[in-house]
Amino acid sequence: MSEKPPADQPTDDPAAADKPEARESEAKGPADDDPTPFGEPGVPLNRRSPFLFGFLFGLGAILAYAIFLGVRNAASILVLIFIALFLAIGLNPAVRRLRKWGLPRGAAVAIVALSVVGLLAGGLVALIPPLITQTTELINNAPDTIDSLRRSETVNELVQRYDIVNKVQSAINAGTVGNAVGGVVGGAKLLFGTIFNVLTVLVLTIYFMAAFERIKEAGYSLVPSSRRDRVRLLTDEILTKVGAYMVGALAIAILAGLSTFALALALGLAYPFALAVVVAVFDLIPQIGATLGAVIVSLVGLASSVTDGIVCIVFFVVYQQVENYLIYPNVMRRSVKVSDVAALVAALVGVGLFGVVGALVAIPMVAAIQLIMREVLQPAQAQR
Repeated sequence: MSEKPPADQPTDDPAAADKPEARESEAKGPADDDPTPFGEPGVPLNRRSPFLFGFLFGLGAILAYAIFLGVRNAASILVLIFIALFLAIGLNPAVRRLRKWGLPRGAAVAIVALSVVGLLAGGLVALIPPLITQTTELINNAPDTIDSLRRSETVNELVQRYDIVNKVQSAINAGTVGNAVGGVVGGAKLLFGTIFNVLTVLVLTIYFMAAFERIKEAGYSLVPSSRRDRVRLLTDEILTKVGAYMVGALAIAILAGLSTFALALALGLAYPFALAVVVAVFDLIPQIGATLGAVIVSLVGLASSVTDGIVCIVFFVVYQQVENYLIYPNVMRRSVKVSDVAALVAALVGVGLFGVVGALVAIPMVAAIQLIMREVLQPAQAQR
């Protein structure tokens, strides 16, 4: 038998040189067998070194400050995203109900979105005609009102006694006109900014509703598999609480609209149904919505007569107290299963801390905290 040449020695056989094993061995070379082909690693860094500690601390501080600046600069957009996500969570039960009736998710989302848009459009349509009518009547009656004031002896005496004409003329100057123009421009910016924010929230809400299940599954995939089922059950229950809160808020808004409709009919105000729709739509806005609706109806009442205006003001002052301290806590206790005291305290604390957003999430947040305490914290404490 002929002996085979060693693997590390070249061979004169051309057939052996053409074999893949031989070519691969020549390509790798002896450096592949070396455990440290790029040299011996150095000594590890001393974690107790003042230089290393200072460098890492400074890098962490810079990163934290950069994140703070990013969040602060994008705070308004983040608030809009949060509100849209909250609305998508609240409207998802309606989408699921339509899905149970056999509709595809796209059609269900479209129906819910069109319903929301129709509600907003109905509120605007109900608000614009009374506003235009009352403003037109005020402008048309302005000459007659001025003439009647000129013929009044009492008014003329007051004008002469307090020198009102000269005071008005001195008040109307270039600075006053400039401030008025600036106020008009600021009002236009506020109006267009509000329209932009509403449209942004509406579009984001539709996107979140369409991708709601994918967003949930992506969030659940970040949880360890051993705890994923329990986290899924708890999260689904919390999301159900948010939907129940939206239903409760809608019921409170409808009750406010019905009360306004009855008041407008009793006083004989113009556009009673329109005023009821306006109050119901504005009542859905936390903290300031009910007040805005009350102001609009009171102005319409004052345009009708001073007595009607006073009656409207008194009615809404009393009704808002009843709604805030009686209707709202009871409805939330039945829908979200939160106690009256907890609902009232949560609403007040949420408004004080985060304004409109705090009022929006206060009740569902309390319901989520109660659920986590009952299902997670209390059993863990009982096992110790």
